Amino acid sequence: MEERQKMTLPRLMEMKRQGQKITMITAYSYSQAVLVDKAGIDIVLVGDSLSMTELGNKTTLPVTMDIMVAHARAVTNGCKYGFVLGDMPYMTYQPSDEVAVINAGRFMAESACDGVKLEGGVSMASRVAAIVRAGIPVMGHLGLTPQSMSMLGGFKVQGRDALMAKRIMDDAAALEEAGAFSILLECVPDRVSKLITERAQIPIISIGAGPYCDGQLMIFHDMFGLYPDFTPRFAKQYANVAEVILGGLKQYISEVRDGTFPEPKHGFTIKDEQLAELKALVAEDKYSQEKGHA
Repeated sequence: MEERQKMTLPRLMEMKRQGQKITMITAYSYSQAVLVDKAGIDIVLVGDSLSMTELGNKTTLPVTMDIMVAHARAVTNGCKYGFVLGDMPYMTYQPSDEVAVINAGRFMAESACDGVKLEGGVSMASRVAAIVRAGIPVMGHLGLTPQSMSMLGGFKVQGRDALMAKRIMDDAAALEEAGAFSILLECVPDRVSKLITERAQIPIISIGAGPYCDGQLMIFHDMFGLYPDFTPRFAKQYANVAEVILGGLKQYISEVRDGTFPEPKHGFTIKDEQLAELKALVAEDKYSQEKGHA
């Protein structure tokens, strides 16, 4: 079997040109990263969605750079093949180009990511350009952008009317011109995504944006039933791992209580003569303590 090589930007661009679909998935831990890497996923996103899926928050906003860097470092430790992206958290790039470059640089240096992702179109194009000039690959994110949820009015499809769709197309063009190597479209109508994908020279990835993009992104927890609070319409569950885990936990409780776990094979022994010597030492120690109190 041919050994897989580390995914690179030129390879991703070649996949776009050849019409070969790109696979992308979120991962937030070392163990998840090892699995997605073994499977052969092309792009691994350490998403700020971990704020909800891993930390139990209601939105992505509370997650900090310190938290993102720690999770991203765990993921890069587990990924040898996939192109790993770190999701720039809220307000680590919006204030200015300088702030964006400093935080993107920190993300890369401390986590060993291959690039970063940030939200926003025309208004964030200068941020993208500045980060790219600093030598850091950037993926853009358009459509439903969770960090702007208050402005968007909640989790809903973006670009259903012509004016909004045109704005998203203009945003995509601005990001590509600014130097983004790829763009993620979230919750955008499929035929709008198709127009963007046909016009772009860079890979366009879909998360709920239809089948016409150059690739697809899925959230690890959605795929395997690990986030019970909410399942988006665009998510497909490939296995209900949560049920398997719950069953195992219940069996564990039952076996501990009825004494069937642990079995001898789950423990360690001490030789009889060593046990006898230990008991003698304990008895001698007890005698010495009693004598000392006399």
